[in-house]
Amino acid sequence: MSSIFSKIVAGEIPCYKVAETDKFFAFLDINPLQKGHTLVIPKQEVDYIFDLSDEDLAGLQIFAKIIAGAIKRAFPCRKVAQVVLGLEVPHTHIHLIPMQCEKDVNFSNPKLKLSNEEFEEIAEKIRKELKSNEK
Repeated sequence: MSSIFSKIVAGEIPCYKVAETDKFFAFLDINPLQKGHTLVIPKQEVDYIFDLSDEDLAGLQIFAKIIAGAIKRAFPCRKVAQVVLGLEVPHTHIHLIPMQCEKDVNFSNPKLKLSNEEFEEIAEKIRKELKSNEK
């Protein structure tokens, strides 16, 4: 059975897409810790990140780096945290979270409640930064 993330990639479940390549996909976390909290996944459904091939793991990290740069420009912060955490979805995913301090990345913190419009604005800000960096 396909994971929820595979269904998102296939367009069967809507998401707030940030970016996509032939192998990787980035979209906003719908239970974000901070504005700009983005998930980066391989399109290939692999549960454990270290079960990815070396080439795909390296590609995923490079894709995450590009997305993190756009997040940092869209939502100025000290750093963009990279967290690999979660057992609830059996599909490799990296959380990219803008942070001013380490407590901003505490997953027991209350999640932000955002409207559809706010999610769309956040995704568009990140996409805009990605496009401006391509030039």
